[in-house]
Amino acid sequence: ADLSVEECCDKGVEWAITNRICASLPLISESRECSMTQVQCCRSQLEKQSCSDGVEFANVREECDSHIAKNASCEAEYFKTCCYCCLLGKAAQVQGQSCEPNPKIGYQCGIVFRTCCGKDQEGIDLSISDYAPKKEPVEISKEELDQEDPYLHDGCRGGGPCSQQCRDTGSSYVCSCFVGYQLQPDGITCEDINECITGTHNCGIGQTCVNTLGSFRCQRDTSCGTGYELTDDSRCKDIDECETGTHNCPPDFICQNTPGSFRCRPKLQCMSGFIQDALGNCIDINECLSTNMPCPAGQICINTDGSFTCQRISPSCGRGYHLNEDGTRCVDVDECSSSNQPCGEGHICINAPGNYRCECKAGYTFDVISRTCIDINECRRYPGRLCAHKCENTPGSYYCTCTMGFKLSADGRSCEDLNECESNPCSQECANVYGSYQCYCRRGFQLSDIDGISCEDIDECALPTGGHICSYRCINIPGSFQCTCPSTGYRLAPNARNCQDIDECVAESHNCSFNETCFNIQGGFRCLSLECPENYRKSGDTVRLEKTDTIRCIKSCRPNDVSCLLDPVHTISHTVISLPTFREFTRPEEIIFLRAITPTYPANQADIIFDITEGNLRDSFDIIKRYMDGMTVGVVRQVRPIIGPFHAILKLEMNYVMGGVVSHRNIVNVHIFVSEYWF
Repeated sequence: ADLSVEECCDKGVEWAITNRICASLPLISESRECSMTQVQCCRSQLEKQSCSDGVEFANVREECDSHIAKNASCEAEYFKTCCYCCLLGKAAQVQGQSCEPNPKIGYQCGIVFRTCCGKDQEGIDLSISDYAPKKEPVEISKEELDQEDPYLHDGCRGGGPCSQQCRDTGSSYVCSCFVGYQLQPDGITCEDINECITGTHNCGIGQTCVNTLGSFRCQRDTSCGTGYELTDDSRCKDIDECETGTHNCPPDFICQNTPGSFRCRPKLQCMSGFIQDALGNCIDINECLSTNMPCPAGQICINTDGSFTCQRISPSCGRGYHLNEDGTRCVDVDECSSSNQPCGEGHICINAPGNYRCECKAGYTFDVISRTCIDINECRRYPGRLCAHKCENTPGSYYCTCTMGFKLSADGRSCEDLNECESNPCSQECANVYGSYQCYCRRGFQLSDIDGISCEDIDECALPTGGHICSYRCINIPGSFQCTCPSTGYRLAPNARNCQDIDECVAESHNCSFNETCFNIQGGFRCLSLECPENYRKSGDTVRLEKTDTIRCIKSCRPNDVSCLLDPVHTISHTVISLPTFREFTRPEEIIFLRAITPTYPANQADIIFDITEGNLRDSFDIIKRYMDGMTVGVVRQVRPIIGPFHAILKLEMNYVMGGVVSHRNIVNVHIFVSEYWF
């Protein structure tokens, strides 16, 4: 029956509300007008729903950009348009502007703008019909309304504001949802519960949960296959093709159902000795071709219609054959198995049906002159192609050998390097090289020139440079050497070659008494008791002298001692130095610097004179005057080599002369120790 336009439209709207998509809309009529109406009404409903969702999103979120559309459909565009237009209306309301929109924003956007701009937004209906001309309302009194409709004040009248179920509580109402739905935060709208996401379904293994409105269904993951159908409880049930009539058996056949298929059995049965083909025809069985040999030995099988017969045979064997033990058939004679060797020495006998042939063994070739098999010299026939190094011929074959330093590989032809070092041919270290080996020695040894295998110790101390290895004495040891120092006064330096002086005074290994001062010299020490003469005292310490190489005595006169006051000698110093036992001099060596402190006299009137007064044996020292950094300095120089051990006290005077008279004098006693060794 033809459907009306209203029915077609209702179906489209119902599909849009239920599925929220029109792409897979099922058409309920073949009528072109009904199909267009159904599609248009579905799309119109989707646009209205999308617009309402956009307005609700704008009212709740106060923004539109965080909404993520499931697809880029037109419905998503309607959602964004209505959401933006609603935000514009709400902004106009907050800013106190007019709720009449700019006509340029569009008619549908203007409707949303006015709705969201108005203060009362309850019951928003965005259909175009809201702005159709309305009739003037007719005033009816409250008493008349109450008498006409007793449920007029029921808040749930007509379903109330709730989308599914409503219960009037007198002062208000409470909304609830059907099974499979849940109430939204607005307390009015109901939304389907996706049991597949929440995990409240009961689908088993091998099934997939498919959500439906208000419920769900379990769908089998894999199909049942040919000959089976899926039941409502997701089980596979065999299809009885014979019962449903979906088989293709001919009229002369009977359909027999099997699990997942069927079989056609012919109505006519064949007699014994025949077999039925796929078309139901009876075909004779050739029993003579069976593997069971229906006839006994010595008889031949002859097939007949539906059976067979056996007929005795009497064979006649030709050359190279003879009867078997039963005398029923001819078998080949194996001439090669006889003991007389029909082919002779160096040949191979090969049996063939009714005959035999002679061939040469591998490694031999047939000589037409002597008519015998002769050896093939593979090494001469294939020079350089069989073996990597050397080829040795043998009767019927050959073998490969390698030169010294190599061994034969697993293939019997190639040669690989022999690691001679595995047998430890060297006395110390061995390095394998290709085809040979090389012996070498560890540090401190050298390879023998006699056998090239043994390692001999190198006497580093006897080398031309041996005198420079150690600063004192070199002792050779196997593979190395050791440096030594004098037995006393020195120790070996961290570099194990030089000798370092032991400062006995710092190490407190000396035997100086309390009243003596320890002075360190090269290779030893000296205990000196240096006291200041009368009218002099030690500078800086009147109790005990610190361990130093210099002692200074300054003049300290008693009161009214005129002779002491007039004595020009103001200071007497003692200094200890240590010099090497011998040096080759190319120029004088400066060893002591006396810095003069000018007295409080005019500089242009004073003269400073330095002199060596005592202890200058063999004139080994001299003193010169020099001006450095504005000061007058007396420089003591060693001008001759000195052979130790040697001890001398060099007495130096530093005189301040004014007008030819010494006004101030400082005396320096230099104790010079020349050691036997110097490093």
